[in-house]
Amino acid sequence: MTYKNSQRPNAARNKPNNISRRPSRGAKKPPVKPEDVKIVLFNKPFDVLCQFTDDQHRKTLADYIDVKSVYAAGRLDRDSEGLLLLTNCGKLQHKLTEPKKNTNKTYWVQVEGTPDEQALDQLRKGVELKDGLTKPAHIEVIEEPNVWPRTPPIRERKNIPTTWLSITISEGRNRQVRRMTAHIGHPTLRLIRYSIGKYTLNGLNNGQYKVLQPNKV
Repeated sequence: MTYKNSQRPNAARNKPNNISRRPSRGAKKPPVKPEDVKIVLFNKPFDVLCQFTDDQHRKTLADYIDVKSVYAAGRLDRDSEGLLLLTNCGKLQHKLTEPKKNTNKTYWVQVEGTPDEQALDQLRKGVELKDGLTKPAHIEVIEEPNVWPRTPPIRERKNIPTTWLSITISEGRNRQVRRMTAHIGHPTLRLIRYSIGKYTLNGLNNGQYKVLQPNKV
């Protein structure tokens, strides 16, 4: 029933103790029992969205993963590759994604050019981005890792070399690693997430996933 302003019942008179009768949002879901926790480790290919549906018919997790009732703990950009962790445990999701928990994430990053130690030290100390100063990162120059070829391949310029870096951060800002390397003048050409906390890509081919046994969670 609708009311004009002059016909609307007095709200205070119709609510015991003036407490609003808002619709209940329902009880919170009970925590997942340890034996029921699911953890899926997925090696996400390039150009795949970190979601199970998409109205634009782009590739999603549903094209690769058939495990029910799991959700990504954090995200990995469509143009990035590597480790994505999915779980049905909200507590674990929070632990891995909450910035205050300081969960380390390591990325293998191919950048344009050859950063010198001065440039890398900027990242080690923290750089000022539009959304604030980054926390100090652990940076190493590494040999090209033995990884799958990307489809499509990156666009390389013939006269400009590329360098692979291992970058470990504990934050999760939007496209943070790419913005960090751009800040020091070495744009990211390829980005592969190798690890999240204790979980790694080891033993996972690109596009492949595995479900961890409860005793290995």
